[in-house]
Amino acid sequence: MLAVVVLPHTMKAQRGGDALYMLLHLTQSSKVASLGGNQVGLPASDLSMLLHNPGLLDSAFSKQVSLSYVPYLADISYGYGGGALHFSKVGTFALGFSHIGYGEMTAADESGGITGTFTAGETMIQASYSRMLYGRIRAGISVKPVISRIESYDSWGIAGDMGVFYTDSSGLFTAGLVLRNFGRQITSYGQAEVESLPADLQAGLSFKPAHAPFRISLTAQDLLSGSLDYELNDDEGSDIRRDYDKASDLEKVLRHFTLGLEFMPSQNFYVAGGVNPRRRIDMKTQSKASTVGYTWGFGFRVYKFHFSYASGRYHLAGTSNHFTISTNLSSF
Repeated sequence: MLAVVVLPHTMKAQRGGDALYMLLHLTQSSKVASLGGNQVGLPASDLSMLLHNPGLLDSAFSKQVSLSYVPYLADISYGYGGGALHFSKVGTFALGFSHIGYGEMTAADESGGITGTFTAGETMIQASYSRMLYGRIRAGISVKPVISRIESYDSWGIAGDMGVFYTDSSGLFTAGLVLRNFGRQITSYGQAEVESLPADLQAGLSFKPAHAPFRISLTAQDLLSGSLDYELNDDEGSDIRRDYDKASDLEKVLRHFTLGLEFMPSQNFYVAGGVNPRRRIDMKTQSKASTVGYTWGFGFRVYKFHFSYASGRYHLAGTSNHFTISTNLSSF
């Protein structure tokens, strides 16, 4: 019912940088962060990966709890916590909470006089459900109420995800398809107009060669957008269009993909790396690209706990660090 109500309102194009509720678009899972920042066809290892595809949720997650924390950029930090339960003949349910704090900001009046400080942040609840459809295809849905606060202004909204996930009989090949973040504001900031949320159709797959200790993963995103160019405003209010039209056809295609590679010598340890071409193209400077857009990380198991870490280079001036810990309460 949620999809029927809000989906028709989410298909219009959006100007770059104008998307609402940025918490919906951030990477919570260290595993996903190490593989380029977005993978929807990769088998899940912790509950924070459900933010990318609710179809990843299965009975193996029953009684698992997962926590993630990201000290982001410029005093911004965000995190996730969640748990799951499976009920026989019904399906698997998960509940998660996310929050981002944008730090303390300086308040000023119209003339530029400093009047004090204020804070801003967003909080989201994620309720997910999944079950097997038929064969080896599993379907899932997430409902995500979100509230955003900037100084004394509040905005409420609701978003949803619908996804399917396929695993072949060998377990070596997996694939996922998901429609992420379709929804709408319920209330806007102040007297602003209520807006819809831009839906994002994504498809991904992963493959592990038999008897080889590595897995390749690839995800295509923003499939509802024919192009990923955007507009910015200069100080005079005029539109500035990035040199998207000057890019090669290959570069335009690569903007839609995220590629990851993980090395898994054992079930208790992995090392991963990835590349996000869109991030690299958009955030590099003209004089130097360095490792912008590349990510890496690792994970290991100690006793009954799984730890993972990832690092992502967003810009020459900024790197994010991701930390995730998970365990299954039934193992104690």
